[in-house]
Amino acid sequence: MDDVLRALADPSRRALLDRLDQRAGQTLRELCTGLSMTRQSVSKHLAVLEAANLITTVWRGREKLHFLNPAPIGEIAERWIDRYDQQRVHALTDLKKALEEPAVAKPAFVYTTYINTTPQRLWQALTDPAFTERYWGVAFQTDWSTGDTVVITVDGVTIADPAQVVLESEPYRLLSYTWHSFTPEWAANGGHSEQDRARMAAEPRSKVAFHLDEVGPLVKLTVIHDGFGGDSLVLKSVSTGWPQVLSNLKTLLETGDVLPTGAAVRQRTLEKGQS
Repeated sequence: MDDVLRALADPSRRALLDRLDQRAGQTLRELCTGLSMTRQSVSKHLAVLEAANLITTVWRGREKLHFLNPAPIGEIAERWIDRYDQQRVHALTDLKKALEEPAVAKPAFVYTTYINTTPQRLWQALTDPAFTERYWGVAFQTDWSTGDTVVITVDGVTIADPAQVVLESEPYRLLSYTWHSFTPEWAANGGHSEQDRARMAAEPRSKVAFHLDEVGPLVKLTVIHDGFGGDSLVLKSVSTGWPQVLSNLKTLLETGDVLPTGAAVRQRTLEKGQS
């Protein structure tokens, strides 16, 4: 936490985080555009932010893309902001942003966490229904080979669609699949209005990718959920739900148990993040 606070103390680094919050997945060249800092200075600031886990980087071809990682900031909030004050703080923050900032599309959700486990164990936790049902409340039916369909069951409701497929599957390194369809049965089970369901169903189909990197005794897990359109309701929902799902996953792997019942994560939480 000390590294995070030190990194946030510098206004130039906060400015870089603001730029990544406005548009995720920028290269060093893009981040340097319009700044009074030299490329070398920006690179040094990014290194500090990455060391504090405030940003995460992903290579796509020859380009190194930078993403804001909200995990450490969320941990600070959980420690210092009483749960009874959370809704009020979030409401004031949202109001301030709405009044001061123009609407900017955020095409991706990115989250990085470090888990005391092995790549093999984490892969099992991401793919084995015996695990996913415990920390997520979701069961997957697929053999996890590229191109295979993914059938999802949550709270007894099955969501099957030929467009739900595995995109990439490299055991213990990378898993990616398209996000599920928003069916009337799913909406009824999760308490979603037909208006919201129709709006989500009309959006482009998004995809989620899990990147696993072994770092000594830990595994660095980076989740990238992208492919959204502008003003995406799905993005708003998963941005609230993923941190809870991943916290539950981390707790299960490190302690052998899930979070207390009051904080347990279910699929309806992931998809109903605005409630």
